[in-house]
Amino acid sequence: MVDKQILIIYTGGTIGMQKTESGYLPISGFRSVIEEKLHPPAGSVLPEYDLLELEHIIDSANLVPQNWNNIAAAVIDNYEKYDGFIVLHGTDTMAYSASMLSFILSGSDKPVIFTGSQIPLIEPRSDAQENLCNALMIAAYHPVPEVTVFFHGKLFRGNRSTKSKSTGLDAFESPNYPWLGQAGPQIEIHTELVWPEQPKHFSNPEFSKHSVAILPIYPGLDAGLVNSILESSHLDGLIIQSYGVGNLPDQNQQLIDSLRSAAESGCIILNISQCLQAEVFHGHYACSAELNEIGIISGANMTTEAAYTKLIFLLACGLPREDIQIRLSESLVGEVDH
Repeated sequence: MVDKQILIIYTGGTIGMQKTESGYLPISGFRSVIEEKLHPPAGSVLPEYDLLELEHIIDSANLVPQNWNNIAAAVIDNYEKYDGFIVLHGTDTMAYSASMLSFILSGSDKPVIFTGSQIPLIEPRSDAQENLCNALMIAAYHPVPEVTVFFHGKLFRGNRSTKSKSTGLDAFESPNYPWLGQAGPQIEIHTELVWPEQPKHFSNPEFSKHSVAILPIYPGLDAGLVNSILESSHLDGLIIQSYGVGNLPDQNQQLIDSLRSAAESGCIILNISQCLQAEVFHGHYACSAELNEIGIISGANMTTEAAYTKLIFLLACGLPREDIQIRLSESLVGEVDH
């Protein structure tokens, strides 16, 4: 095999945690732990790797948009030095980060694989070693030139992934797109499913200037509460998690009026389904027919993570509102069917 050099970027998360009196906490100095614990599967040879530990490692529950800038900068600054990248990340928000990095690193011709574990690397029975070894082997010898998530033997497109289990070792799913590959006795990559090569266009804009909220729809939703959120938060964007194929309670006229007013004031509204496997079709039922007229955009079959990060990314790029609305309906990096 041709020698490959992979950069492992450690951001924190369960994989690097240890148990304390206050519960599990991420630890610094993770390099020594990896060197002690990381052993290749029998009969395989791991590629050469370097480890970059970010300055502020976190439990991924504490992730904020600025962390995406830091992770992306670590990849971009080292892009020409390495053949691929592994991002060690906590599972709680891994799908958000993988989705955002897919937009930032549009057109990447090198693999960027997010992985982590449900049990810390230093503990017995940890799933960390298997996840990390397989991610390294894929990055070096079966490279998929896009941002992906590898977990429990499966390789997912990053912006199609979502965390579906809080404790199961098979914590991630790709509900609306097939796996890109799997690692069993052999590593198999489904090349026909990989996003086609695109011109490289990296953009790492500042994510602190724009406000986007996620609004789940539920029976008895107080429209007054929605209105106060829309008015007080100065939202640039709103993602609605609606029922089924995009349905809203259209008999709740105050809710519909609030959404109409927000859209008229410039708030970009994107509608996705609460269902794990779903696609939004405005007008399929009468209760969603009015949404197109209001200017609410169908998110089709995007995950919540992809929808949120895509909207945040497009806003941060400073695009005109009309351009953002158009691009939300398009597949930029394979995040939605087109």
